[in-house]
Amino acid sequence: MAYRILTLNEISSRGLARLPRERYEVGAKVTNPDAILVRSADLHDFAIPPGVRAIGRAGAGVNNIPIDQMSRRGIPVFNTPGANANAVKELVLAGLLLAARNIGPAWLFVRALEGDDAAIEAAVEKGKKSFLGFELPGRTLGVVGLGAVGVEVANSALALGMKVLGYDPQLTVQRAWQLSSSVEQALSLEDLFTRSDAITVHVPLNESTEALVNGARLALARSGATLLNFARAAIVDSAAVLAALDAGRLHAYVCDFPSRLLKEHPRVMTLPHLGASTGEAEENCAVMVAEQLRDFLENGNIRNSVNYPEAVLPRVPNTTRLSVANRNVPNMVGQISTCLAAHGINIADLLNKSRGEYAYTLIDADGGVGEELLARIGAIDGVLSARIA
Repeated sequence: MAYRILTLNEISSRGLARLPRERYEVGAKVTNPDAILVRSADLHDFAIPPGVRAIGRAGAGVNNIPIDQMSRRGIPVFNTPGANANAVKELVLAGLLLAARNIGPAWLFVRALEGDDAAIEAAVEKGKKSFLGFELPGRTLGVVGLGAVGVEVANSALALGMKVLGYDPQLTVQRAWQLSSSVEQALSLEDLFTRSDAITVHVPLNESTEALVNGARLALARSGATLLNFARAAIVDSAAVLAALDAGRLHAYVCDFPSRLLKEHPRVMTLPHLGASTGEAEENCAVMVAEQLRDFLENGNIRNSVNYPEAVLPRVPNTTRLSVANRNVPNMVGQISTCLAAHGINIADLLNKSRGEYAYTLIDADGGVGEELLARIGAIDGVLSARIA
């Protein structure tokens, strides 16, 4: 079977190479696609074709994809957590060092100097005292969010001699294994803000994290604290940050999200969304998302979906793989099994997983599953999509 994948952004050729030409047609002009590959293209106003089975985002954030709509259609949306973690981590550490040594303001000061070398030297000697910085060892970094990026930032800050506080009430077992035991757990966000000399946020943007960094929490921060945001702009209340900077509560704000409000402030260093902008990160994301899409299309397996549960089932030889996305309601597996039994088909293996409102079932059936049976399963109330993988 051949699969068709529509690309709405330029995707690294290293990633596309994971989709062999003999089985995949991939490109920006593909029609009637089975899947869509995207980086930054906004899909909220894009007419997603009815035959689309999956969407892959070569990156971590999925704010450009209508997740709820895709969930209702039984379409898993994949992302690539951790693929760009090193790139973001390096930029966070660079931002921390830039702020500690006042590199941005100092650079602008030097570029504005006029006169001959003697005049410049005199101005430098007179002006450098304005850029007195501080060293990182012994200071405390508060890390909000201990996912792929947060864990790497925390571990690297320890290597720089910093103390590290971490806060993440949804810390996974996988990330806990990766996190250094020297990272201290903060009891709450307020506890973290109160005890940190620098604070960095690494959480997704949603209703619970919008304006997570606000005036009330900044008021708790140690005087002269540094704030870093390489996650999403709206996680931080920019007006509250500027007020804290002007009041001397914050030393600096370093972020990846320029705005008219922020870009001219002397204590703000804002970059043009460079977090994952390395060749290595783009390749890693492309490879990861291509492999996830391929495994889903060919085997029905789900890895790193933001809206459907993790579901990986080794295939039983000489069986037919059936994948079903459905609402998470009682007796779905029973109804699917009844349909199979009515057609004289035995189940060799089965996996059913749920996540919130939605569930996903993989079945390896002894014997073929024809269009009539597939249509009957698809017609069960609550089934959102059903296909042969």
